[in-house]
Amino acid sequence: MAVDAVTATQAPPQETALGKARLAQNFETFLTLLTTQLKNQDPLSPLDSNQFTEQLTQMTGVEQQLLTNELLEKLVAGNNSGVADAVSLIGKKVRAVSDDVAMKDGKASWIYNLDRTAANVKLEVLDDKGRVVFVGSPSKNGEGDHAFTWDGKNSAGVKQPDGVYTLRVTAIDSAKKLIDSVTFIEGVVNSVEQKDGKTLISVGGAKMEWTAVSTITLADPPATTSTSQTSQTSDTGDESEEADNNNWLEDAIAQEDGEPSPEPTGA
Repeated sequence: MAVDAVTATQAPPQETALGKARLAQNFETFLTLLTTQLKNQDPLSPLDSNQFTEQLTQMTGVEQQLLTNELLEKLVAGNNSGVADAVSLIGKKVRAVSDDVAMKDGKASWIYNLDRTAANVKLEVLDDKGRVVFVGSPSKNGEGDHAFTWDGKNSAGVKQPDGVYTLRVTAIDSAKKLIDSVTFIEGVVNSVEQKDGKTLISVGGAKMEWTAVSTITLADPPATTSTSQTSQTSDTGDESEEADNNNWLEDAIAQEDGEPSPEPTGA
């Protein structure tokens, strides 16, 4: 009983799923037939071991081809999920829709946008366990963007440890109706990774999907300190010192020759 090998190419997902189902069904049938054949083989003419090995190899080859197709599908899906586009964001400053930000140097900053003017806004900072550690109420609640920087202290003034914190914004109007709000974070993209089929970027230690990015700008250049003025001052001092040394040498030579030393200018 020979099992024909199947030549597999990069098939669509539905075809691969169908192929795997057929493979499982055929494999069960193959094992049943093989077991029956072994039980009822002629003792005087036993099953050829080469043929037995060839059949097993063919079934294994088909299974490996289907697994290869599945891997190719994942790679194609990864390319289509924006990995290349996300990698191009590394080193750039972005604004992304996210409630989470990593506290750095004892500070965490968010930008929240109010759909319309609010009568009252409550800002809550939550830790990574979902516990509220700070509650505040801003004084400016107009429509548009608002920046909020948290000093890393809870409502009792106790400094909180570094980590990822979440901002929760609750805004209501004069009629006690909720106002829609969106929270953003700003920072430089440090890394890109894929997890559970999603492309994630890291902004200041907080991770989010790259599609959450709303604005992209060039990162601020590092500050540089100019030393040209210092160098110029140093060169001028060296030249003055060299000139003084030359004058002293000329005076010494003149005295040896019996010539009177020139009097200083303005004497």
